[in-house]
Amino acid sequence: MSQSQIHDEKNLNEPKKANQLDPNWRNDALDLDLDLDYGMQTVAVRAGQHRTDEGEHSEAIFTTSSYVYTSAADAAAHFNGEKTGNVYSRHTNPSVRTFERRLAALENGERAVATASGMGAILTMCLAYLKAGDHLLAANQLFGSSIGLFNNYMAKFGVEVSYVDCFDNEAWANAVQPNTKVIYCESPSNPLAQICDLGYLSQLCKANDILLVVDNCFATPALQRPLDLGADVVIHSATKYLDGQGRVLGGALVGNDKLMQEAFTVVRSGGISMSPFNAWVFTKGLETLKLRMQAHCNNANQVAEFLANHPNVSTVHFSGLSDHPAHELATRQHHMKDGYGAIMGFEVKSSGGLDSKSAAWHVIDSTQMVSITNNLGDAKTTITHPATTTHFRLTPEARAEAGVEDGLIRLSVGLEDVEDIIKDLARGLDSL
Repeated sequence: MSQSQIHDEKNLNEPKKANQLDPNWRNDALDLDLDLDYGMQTVAVRAGQHRTDEGEHSEAIFTTSSYVYTSAADAAAHFNGEKTGNVYSRHTNPSVRTFERRLAALENGERAVATASGMGAILTMCLAYLKAGDHLLAANQLFGSSIGLFNNYMAKFGVEVSYVDCFDNEAWANAVQPNTKVIYCESPSNPLAQICDLGYLSQLCKANDILLVVDNCFATPALQRPLDLGADVVIHSATKYLDGQGRVLGGALVGNDKLMQEAFTVVRSGGISMSPFNAWVFTKGLETLKLRMQAHCNNANQVAEFLANHPNVSTVHFSGLSDHPAHELATRQHHMKDGYGAIMGFEVKSSGGLDSKSAAWHVIDSTQMVSITNNLGDAKTTITHPATTTHFRLTPEARAEAGVEDGLIRLSVGLEDVEDIIKDLARGLDSL
Protein backbone atom coordinates (compact mmCIF):
# COMPACT_ATOMS: atom_id res chain seq x y z
CA MET A 1 0.00 0.00 0.00
CA SER A 2 1.48 3.37 -0.98
CA GLN A 3 1.43 6.43 1.26
CA SER A 4 -1.82 8.38 1.49
CA GLN A 5 -1.91 12.11 2.11
CA ILE A 6 -4.25 13.31 4.78
CA HIS A 7 -5.26 16.62 6.35
CA ASP A 8 -5.16 17.17 10.09
CA GLU A 9 -7.16 19.61 12.17
CA LYS A 10 -4.29 22.09 12.42
CA ASN A 11 -3.28 22.30 8.77
CA LEU A 12 -6.09 21.25 6.48
CA ASN A 13 -4.72 22.84 3.33
CA GLU A 14 -1.24 21.36 3.43
CA PRO A 15 -1.15 17.59 2.93
CA LYS A 16 0.70 15.38 5.36
CA LYS A 17 1.67 11.80 4.59
CA ALA A 18 -0.15 9.22 6.68
CA ASN A 19 3.02 8.11 8.49
CA GLN A 20 3.76 11.66 9.67
CA LEU A 21 1.18 11.80 12.43
CA ASP A 22 0.52 14.75 14.68
CA PRO A 23 1.76 13.67 18.15
CA ASN A 24 -1.36 15.27 19.68
CA TRP A 25 -3.61 12.79 17.87
CA ARG A 26 -4.77 9.82 19.92
CA ASN A 27 -3.51 7.22 17.53
CA ASP A 28 -4.16 3.71 18.88
CA ALA A 29 -3.32 2.28 15.41
CA LEU A 30 -6.24 4.18 13.84
CA ASP A 31 -4.23 6.39 11.51
CA LEU A 32 -2.06 3.71 10.03
CA ASP A 33 1.50 4.00 8.82
CA LEU A 34 0.70 2.80 5.32
CA ASP A 35 4.36 2.12 4.60
CA LEU A 36 3.94 -0.97 6.78
CA ASP A 37 1.85 -2.56 4.02
CA TYR A 38 -1.33 -3.27 5.89
CA GLY A 39 -3.86 -5.31 3.95
CA MET A 40 -6.89 -3.73 2.34
CA GLN A 41 -9.32 -4.98 4.97
CA THR A 42 -7.19 -3.48 7.76
CA VAL A 43 -7.05 -0.16 5.93
CA ALA A 44 -10.81 -0.28 5.38
CA VAL A 45 -11.42 -0.68 9.12
CA ARG A 46 -8.68 1.51 10.58
CA ALA A 47 -7.36 4.20 8.23
CA GLY A 48 -8.17 7.86 8.53
CA GLN A 49 -9.94 8.08 11.88
CA HIS A 50 -9.28 10.99 14.20
CA ARG A 51 -10.22 10.17 17.77
CA THR A 52 -11.24 13.09 19.96
CA ASP A 53 -10.31 13.65 23.60
CA GLU A 54 -13.51 11.81 24.55
CA GLY A 55 -11.77 8.59 23.49
CA GLU A 56 -14.56 7.16 21.36
CA HIS A 57 -13.83 3.82 19.70
CA SER A 58 -16.17 4.24 16.70
CA GLU A 59 -15.91 7.26 14.46
CA ALA A 60 -17.68 10.35 15.77
CA ILE A 61 -20.25 12.32 13.79
CA PHE A 62 -19.53 16.05 13.79
CA THR A 63 -22.99 17.42 13.04
CA THR A 64 -22.10 21.09 13.24
CA SER A 65 -22.34 23.81 10.64
CA SER A 66 -19.55 25.97 12.02
CA TYR A 67 -16.78 26.12 14.62
CA VAL A 68 -15.78 28.55 17.36
CA TYR A 69 -12.53 30.45 17.82
CA THR A 70 -10.65 31.44 20.93
CA SER A 71 -10.86 35.16 20.13
CA ALA A 72 -11.71 37.66 17.41
CA ALA A 73 -8.04 37.66 16.45
CA ASP A 74 -8.08 33.87 16.16
CA ALA A 75 -11.12 34.06 13.87
CA ALA A 76 -9.44 36.68 11.71
CA ALA A 77 -6.31 34.53 11.46
CA HIS A 78 -8.35 31.60 10.18
CA PHE A 79 -9.95 33.78 7.52
CA ASN A 80 -6.82 35.64 6.38
CA GLY A 81 -4.74 32.50 6.03
CA GLU A 82 -2.45 32.90 9.02
CA LYS A 83 -4.04 29.82 10.56
CA THR A 84 -5.80 26.83 9.07
CA GLY A 85 -8.40 24.66 10.69
CA ASN A 86 -12.10 24.00 10.79
CA VAL A 87 -14.08 26.99 9.58
CA TYR A 88 -17.40 25.87 8.08
CA SER A 89 -18.71 22.38 7.34
CA ARG A 90 -19.31 23.20 3.70
CA HIS A 91 -15.59 22.58 3.25
CA THR A 92 -14.06 21.51 6.58
CA ASN A 93 -15.66 18.79 8.68
CA PRO A 94 -13.89 16.03 10.64
CA SER A 95 -16.44 13.33 9.74
CA VAL A 96 -16.11 14.08 6.04
CA ARG A 97 -12.31 14.11 6.32
CA THR A 98 -12.31 10.65 7.93
CA PHE A 99 -14.24 9.25 4.95
CA GLU A 100 -11.95 11.08 2.50
CA ARG A 101 -8.79 9.76 4.16
CA ARG A 102 -10.03 6.19 4.25
CA LEU A 103 -11.23 6.16 0.64
CA ALA A 104 -7.98 7.74 -0.56
CA ALA A 105 -6.00 5.02 1.23
CA LEU A 106 -8.14 2.27 -0.33
CA GLU A 107 -7.74 3.73 -3.83
CA ASN A 108 -3.98 4.31 -3.41
CA GLY A 109 -4.58 8.03 -3.91
CA GLU A 110 -2.96 10.94 -2.19
CA ARG A 111 -6.24 12.65 -1.39
CA ALA A 112 -10.00 12.35 -1.81
CA VAL A 113 -12.66 15.04 -2.03
CA ALA A 114 -16.21 14.14 -0.98
CA THR A 115 -19.31 15.54 -2.66
CA ALA A 116 -23.07 15.50 -2.13
CA SER A 117 -23.74 12.80 -4.74
CA GLY A 118 -22.08 10.84 -7.52
CA MET A 119 -23.35 13.32 -10.09
CA GLY A 120 -21.97 16.06 -7.85
CA ALA A 121 -18.56 14.42 -8.15
CA ILE A 122 -18.84 14.35 -11.96
CA LEU A 123 -19.93 18.00 -12.04
CA THR A 124 -17.00 18.86 -9.78
CA MET A 125 -14.67 17.08 -12.20
CA CYS A 126 -16.05 19.10 -15.11
CA LEU A 127 -15.78 22.44 -13.32
CA ALA A 128 -12.29 21.70 -12.01
CA TYR A 129 -10.64 20.40 -15.18
CA LEU A 130 -12.57 21.86 -18.14
CA LYS A 131 -13.25 25.34 -19.50
CA ALA A 132 -14.85 26.89 -22.56
CA GLY A 133 -13.00 25.77 -25.69
CA ASP A 134 -11.83 22.46 -24.22
CA HIS A 135 -12.79 19.04 -25.55
CA LEU A 136 -14.18 16.22 -23.38
CA LEU A 137 -13.85 12.78 -24.94
CA ALA A 138 -16.06 10.15 -23.32
CA ALA A 139 -17.20 6.60 -23.83
CA ASN A 140 -20.59 5.96 -25.44
CA GLN A 141 -21.35 3.57 -22.62
CA LEU A 142 -22.20 5.87 -19.71
CA PHE A 143 -24.94 6.45 -17.17
CA GLY A 144 -27.70 8.48 -18.80
CA SER A 145 -27.40 11.38 -16.35
CA SER A 146 -23.68 11.71 -17.12
CA ILE A 147 -24.44 12.01 -20.83
CA GLY A 148 -27.16 14.54 -20.03
CA LEU A 149 -24.75 16.62 -17.94
CA PHE A 150 -22.13 16.61 -20.69
CA ASN A 151 -24.51 17.29 -23.59
CA ASN A 152 -26.92 19.74 -21.99
CA TYR A 153 -24.71 21.73 -19.65
CA MET A 154 -21.01 21.38 -20.40
CA ALA A 155 -21.70 21.91 -24.11
CA LYS A 156 -23.89 24.90 -23.16
CA PHE A 157 -20.87 26.52 -21.52
CA GLY A 158 -18.55 25.98 -24.46
CA VAL A 159 -17.03 22.55 -23.81
CA GLU A 160 -16.95 20.35 -26.91
CA VAL A 161 -18.10 16.79 -26.18
CA SER A 162 -17.72 13.65 -28.29
CA TYR A 163 -18.12 9.94 -27.71
CA VAL A 164 -16.51 6.70 -28.85
CA ASP A 165 -17.06 3.00 -28.25
CA CYS A 166 -15.28 2.12 -25.02
CA PHE A 167 -13.93 -1.15 -26.52
CA ASP A 168 -12.33 0.51 -29.56
CA ASN A 169 -8.80 1.68 -28.76
CA GLU A 170 -8.27 2.94 -32.31
CA ALA A 171 -11.42 5.04 -32.05
CA TRP A 172 -10.16 6.60 -28.82
CA ALA A 173 -6.87 7.54 -30.48
CA ASN A 174 -8.54 8.92 -33.62
CA ALA A 175 -10.95 11.07 -31.60
CA VAL A 176 -8.23 12.90 -29.64
CA GLN A 177 -8.02 16.58 -30.62
CA PRO A 178 -5.47 19.29 -29.80
CA ASN A 179 -7.95 20.73 -27.28
CA THR A 180 -8.83 17.41 -25.63
CA LYS A 181 -8.33 17.89 -21.89
CA VAL A 182 -10.20 14.97 -20.32
CA ILE A 183 -10.94 11.39 -21.33
CA TYR A 184 -13.80 10.05 -19.26
CA CYS A 185 -15.05 6.49 -18.96
CA GLU A 186 -16.86 4.08 -16.71
CA SER A 187 -15.22 0.70 -16.33
CA PRO A 188 -17.29 -1.39 -15.80
CA SER A 189 -19.96 0.74 -17.45
CA ASN A 190 -23.64 1.36 -16.81
CA PRO A 191 -25.74 -0.65 -17.72
CA LEU A 192 -23.82 -3.23 -19.77
CA ALA A 193 -20.75 -3.54 -17.52
CA GLN A 194 -18.35 -3.02 -20.44
CA ILE A 195 -14.63 -2.81 -19.71
CA CYS A 196 -12.19 -0.19 -20.97
CA ASP A 197 -8.50 -0.90 -21.50
CA LEU A 198 -7.27 1.49 -18.81
CA GLY A 199 -3.60 0.78 -19.46
CA TYR A 200 -4.00 1.79 -23.11
CA LEU A 201 -6.04 4.88 -22.25
CA SER A 202 -3.42 5.91 -19.69
CA GLN A 203 -0.66 5.75 -22.30
CA LEU A 204 -2.82 7.68 -24.77
CA CYS A 205 -3.54 10.38 -22.21
CA LYS A 206 0.05 10.75 -21.07
CA ALA A 207 1.24 11.06 -24.67
CA ASN A 208 -1.23 13.89 -25.28
CA ASP A 209 -1.24 15.68 -21.90
CA ILE A 210 -4.82 14.61 -21.17
CA LEU A 211 -6.37 13.72 -17.83
CA LEU A 212 -7.79 10.20 -17.60
CA VAL A 213 -10.86 10.15 -15.34
CA VAL A 214 -12.38 6.75 -14.51
CA ASP A 215 -15.69 6.10 -12.81
CA ASN A 216 -14.88 3.15 -10.52
CA CYS A 217 -18.35 2.93 -8.98
CA PHE A 218 -19.15 -0.60 -10.18
CA ALA A 219 -15.81 -2.21 -9.34
CA THR A 220 -14.85 -0.23 -6.22
CA PRO A 221 -11.28 -0.35 -4.88
CA ALA A 222 -12.05 -3.86 -3.63
CA LEU A 223 -11.85 -5.10 -7.24
CA GLN A 224 -9.93 -2.46 -9.19
CA ARG A 225 -7.74 0.56 -8.47
CA PRO A 226 -7.65 2.70 -11.62
CA LEU A 227 -4.90 4.96 -10.23
CA ASP A 228 -2.61 1.91 -10.17
CA LEU A 229 -3.49 1.35 -13.84
CA GLY A 230 -2.53 4.90 -14.84
CA ALA A 231 -5.70 6.93 -14.30
CA ASP A 232 -5.37 10.47 -12.95
CA VAL A 233 -8.71 10.79 -11.18
CA VAL A 234 -11.17 8.21 -9.86
CA ILE A 235 -14.86 9.05 -9.52
CA HIS A 236 -17.33 7.36 -7.16
CA SER A 237 -21.02 7.44 -6.56
CA ALA A 238 -20.58 6.50 -2.92
CA THR A 239 -24.35 5.98 -2.87
CA LYS A 240 -23.75 2.58 -4.42
CA TYR A 241 -21.32 -0.02 -3.09
CA LEU A 242 -19.35 2.25 -0.76
CA ASP A 243 -22.49 2.50 1.35
CA GLY A 244 -23.84 -0.85 0.23
CA GLN A 245 -27.25 -0.64 1.84
CA GLY A 246 -29.03 2.09 -0.13
CA ARG A 247 -29.17 4.55 2.76
CA VAL A 248 -27.65 7.88 1.78
CA LEU A 249 -26.35 9.92 -1.16
CA GLY A 250 -22.73 10.89 -1.74
CA GLY A 251 -19.87 11.01 -4.20
CA ALA A 252 -16.11 11.39 -4.25
CA LEU A 253 -13.06 12.10 -6.38
CA VAL A 254 -9.64 10.57 -5.66
CA GLY A 255 -6.26 11.48 -7.13
CA ASN A 256 -3.05 13.33 -6.40
CA ASP A 257 -3.04 16.35 -4.12
CA LYS A 258 -2.72 18.94 -6.89
CA LEU A 259 -5.73 17.67 -8.81
CA MET A 260 -7.75 17.19 -5.65
CA GLN A 261 -7.00 20.72 -4.48
CA GLU A 262 -8.57 21.96 -7.72
CA ALA A 263 -11.61 19.78 -7.02
CA PHE A 264 -11.72 20.92 -3.39
CA THR A 265 -11.92 24.58 -4.39
CA VAL A 266 -14.94 23.79 -6.58
CA VAL A 267 -16.70 22.02 -3.72
CA ARG A 268 -15.78 24.80 -1.29
CA SER A 269 -17.03 27.55 -3.60
CA GLY A 270 -19.96 25.71 -5.14
CA GLY A 271 -21.28 23.99 -2.03
CA ILE A 272 -21.39 20.50 -3.58
CA SER A 273 -20.68 19.21 -0.09
CA MET A 274 -21.22 15.88 1.64
CA SER A 275 -23.11 15.98 4.93
CA PRO A 276 -21.31 14.77 8.09
CA PHE A 277 -23.94 12.10 8.75
CA ASN A 278 -23.66 10.71 5.23
CA ALA A 279 -19.86 10.70 5.52
CA TRP A 280 -20.13 8.69 8.74
CA VAL A 281 -22.42 6.16 7.01
CA PHE A 282 -19.94 5.79 4.14
CA THR A 283 -17.01 5.41 6.52
CA LYS A 284 -18.77 2.54 8.23
CA GLY A 285 -19.67 1.09 4.83
CA LEU A 286 -16.02 1.00 3.82
CA GLU A 287 -15.27 -1.30 6.77
CA THR A 288 -17.12 -4.16 5.08
CA LEU A 289 -16.59 -3.21 1.41
CA LYS A 290 -14.13 -5.96 0.52
CA LEU A 291 -16.14 -8.64 2.31
CA ARG A 292 -19.37 -7.52 0.68
CA MET A 293 -17.84 -7.34 -2.79
CA GLN A 294 -16.56 -10.90 -2.46
CA ALA A 295 -20.07 -12.08 -1.63
CA HIS A 296 -21.65 -9.95 -4.38
CA CYS A 297 -19.24 -11.39 -6.95
CA ASN A 298 -19.81 -14.96 -5.87
CA ASN A 299 -23.56 -14.53 -6.30
CA ALA A 300 -23.19 -12.66 -9.59
CA ASN A 301 -21.05 -15.37 -11.14
CA GLN A 302 -23.77 -17.95 -10.47
CA VAL A 303 -26.61 -15.70 -11.64
CA ALA A 304 -24.74 -14.90 -14.88
CA GLU A 305 -24.26 -18.60 -15.60
CA PHE A 306 -27.97 -19.21 -15.02
CA LEU A 307 -28.96 -16.41 -17.38
CA ALA A 308 -26.44 -17.43 -20.03
CA ASN A 309 -27.99 -20.90 -20.13
CA HIS A 310 -31.63 -19.83 -20.11
CA PRO A 311 -33.39 -20.35 -23.47
CA ASN A 312 -35.30 -17.05 -23.23
CA VAL A 313 -32.16 -14.95 -22.73
CA SER A 314 -30.37 -13.92 -25.90
CA THR A 315 -27.34 -12.11 -24.44
CA VAL A 316 -25.72 -11.66 -21.05
CA HIS A 317 -23.42 -8.65 -20.63
CA PHE A 318 -21.08 -9.71 -17.85
CA SER A 319 -17.30 -9.85 -18.15
CA GLY A 320 -17.08 -12.74 -15.69
CA LEU A 321 -18.36 -15.11 -18.37
CA SER A 322 -15.46 -16.79 -20.14
CA ASP A 323 -16.89 -16.07 -23.61
CA HIS A 324 -17.38 -12.34 -22.94
CA PRO A 325 -15.18 -10.28 -25.32
CA ALA A 326 -13.63 -8.38 -22.40
CA HIS A 327 -13.17 -11.35 -20.08
CA GLU A 328 -9.39 -11.49 -20.45
CA LEU A 329 -9.04 -7.71 -20.07
CA ALA A 330 -11.26 -7.65 -16.99
CA THR A 331 -9.27 -10.52 -15.49
CA ARG A 332 -6.05 -8.53 -15.96
CA GLN A 333 -7.46 -5.30 -14.56
CA HIS A 334 -9.37 -6.70 -11.60
CA HIS A 335 -7.11 -7.67 -8.72
CA MET A 336 -9.48 -9.91 -6.74
CA LYS A 337 -9.67 -13.52 -7.90
CA ASP A 338 -12.97 -14.23 -9.65
CA GLY A 339 -14.08 -10.65 -9.01
CA TYR A 340 -15.97 -9.18 -11.96
CA GLY A 341 -18.48 -7.06 -10.09
CA ALA A 342 -22.17 -7.73 -9.57
CA ILE A 343 -23.81 -5.55 -12.24
CA MET A 344 -24.93 -7.17 -15.45
CA GLY A 345 -27.25 -6.55 -18.34
CA PHE A 346 -29.19 -9.29 -20.03
CA GLU A 347 -31.45 -9.20 -23.07
CA VAL A 348 -34.62 -11.27 -23.24
CA LYS A 349 -36.07 -12.73 -26.40
CA SER A 350 -39.40 -11.66 -27.85
CA SER A 351 -41.81 -14.44 -27.10
CA GLY A 352 -45.51 -15.32 -27.10
CA GLY A 353 -46.48 -12.33 -29.17
CA LEU A 354 -44.63 -9.92 -26.85
CA ASP A 355 -42.17 -7.44 -28.30
CA SER A 356 -38.78 -7.14 -26.62
CA LYS A 357 -39.82 -4.27 -24.31
CA SER A 358 -42.97 -6.11 -23.18
CA ALA A 359 -40.98 -9.29 -22.63
CA ALA A 360 -38.45 -7.39 -20.48
CA TRP A 361 -41.24 -5.79 -18.47
CA HIS A 362 -42.85 -9.21 -17.98
CA VAL A 363 -39.64 -10.58 -16.46
CA ILE A 364 -39.29 -7.54 -14.19
CA ASP A 365 -42.93 -7.56 -13.10
CA SER A 366 -42.87 -11.30 -12.39
CA THR A 367 -40.28 -10.93 -9.62
CA GLN A 368 -41.56 -11.21 -6.06
CA MET A 369 -38.41 -10.58 -4.04
CA VAL A 370 -36.09 -8.54 -6.27
CA SER A 371 -36.56 -4.77 -5.90
CA ILE A 372 -37.73 -2.86 -8.97
CA THR A 373 -35.65 0.29 -8.54
CA ASN A 374 -33.07 2.29 -10.46
CA ASN A 375 -30.53 2.17 -7.63
CA LEU A 376 -27.75 -0.42 -7.54
CA GLY A 377 -24.86 -1.62 -5.41
CA ASP A 378 -27.24 -2.57 -2.62
CA ALA A 379 -27.35 -5.60 -0.33
CA LYS A 380 -30.77 -6.17 -1.91
CA THR A 381 -30.86 -7.35 -5.53
CA THR A 382 -32.32 -4.66 -7.79
CA ILE A 383 -33.67 -4.75 -11.33
CA THR A 384 -34.61 -2.07 -13.85
CA HIS A 385 -35.38 -1.48 -17.53
CA PRO A 386 -32.73 1.06 -18.61
CA ALA A 387 -34.44 2.20 -21.82
CA THR A 388 -37.40 3.51 -19.82
CA THR A 389 -35.64 4.52 -16.59
CA THR A 390 -31.94 5.38 -16.28
CA HIS A 391 -31.48 6.11 -20.01
CA PHE A 392 -34.95 7.22 -21.05
CA ARG A 393 -33.93 10.87 -21.53
CA LEU A 394 -31.48 9.88 -24.26
CA THR A 395 -32.57 9.97 -27.87
CA PRO A 396 -33.26 6.58 -29.47
CA GLU A 397 -30.06 7.05 -31.48
CA ALA A 398 -28.00 7.73 -28.35
CA ARG A 399 -29.50 4.72 -26.60
CA ALA A 400 -28.63 2.56 -29.58
CA GLU A 401 -25.03 3.82 -29.53
CA ALA A 402 -24.84 2.95 -25.83
CA GLY A 403 -26.24 -0.52 -26.50
CA VAL A 404 -29.41 0.12 -24.52
CA GLU A 405 -31.98 -1.94 -26.41
CA ASP A 406 -35.67 -2.32 -25.53
CA GLY A 407 -35.13 -5.91 -24.39
CA LEU A 408 -32.29 -5.04 -22.02
CA ILE A 409 -32.63 -5.53 -18.27
CA ARG A 410 -30.04 -4.32 -15.77
CA LEU A 411 -29.52 -6.45 -12.69
CA SER A 412 -27.59 -5.55 -9.57
CA VAL A 413 -26.99 -8.84 -7.77
CA GLY A 414 -27.35 -8.52 -4.02
CA LEU A 415 -26.50 -10.58 -0.96
CA GLU A 416 -29.57 -12.77 -0.64
CA ASP A 417 -29.21 -16.53 -1.00
CA VAL A 418 -28.27 -16.94 -4.65
CA GLU A 419 -30.78 -19.76 -5.12
CA ASP A 420 -33.58 -17.33 -4.20
CA ILE A 421 -32.33 -14.70 -6.65
CA ILE A 422 -32.26 -17.26 -9.45
CA LYS A 423 -35.74 -18.57 -8.60
CA ASP A 424 -37.13 -15.03 -8.64
CA LEU A 425 -35.69 -14.31 -12.09
CA ALA A 426 -36.84 -17.69 -13.39
CA ARG A 427 -40.49 -16.85 -12.66
CA GLY A 428 -40.67 -14.40 -15.52
CA LEU A 429 -38.15 -16.02 -17.82
CA ASP A 430 -39.78 -19.44 -17.62
CA SER A 431 -43.21 -18.01 -18.41
CA LEU A 432 -42.27 -16.05 -21.54
